Amino acid sequence: QVQLVESGGGLVQAGGSLRLSCAARGNIFSIKDMGWYRQAPGKQRDLVATITTTSSPKYAESVKGRFTISRDNAKNTVYLQMNSLKPDDTAIYYCNAAVESTIFGLRGQVGDYWGQGTQVTVSS
Repeated sequence: QVQLVESGGGLVQAGGSLRLSCAARGNIFSIKDMGWYRQAPGKQRDLVATITTTSSPKYAESVKGRFTISRDNAKNTVYLQMNSLKPDDTAIYYCNAAVESTIFGLRGQVGDYWGQGTQVTVSS
């Protein structure tokens, strides 16, 4: 069993900042790519940013220069620092990770896991 537990969402005024965290817990052998996605009301879930095991990031054009993704492999945690927030950033933010599980100390399968989502609301 693997779970992704998110924290850090909330309400902020335009121009403000928030930092999201997502910790992977459970029977983990290794974690591959990690990322953040978001879904606004009535819209599809879109990629925000991803980060590889060697901390190479990729960003959606809409957040480049404002958001920074990072990870702490020792803590199995990925972060999203969001600066200069805009009302258009309002959405539920979901953490995603490709996790290789472990069973009785042996390597298991790689599964795609999602967090429960955390609401980010940016007021104008």
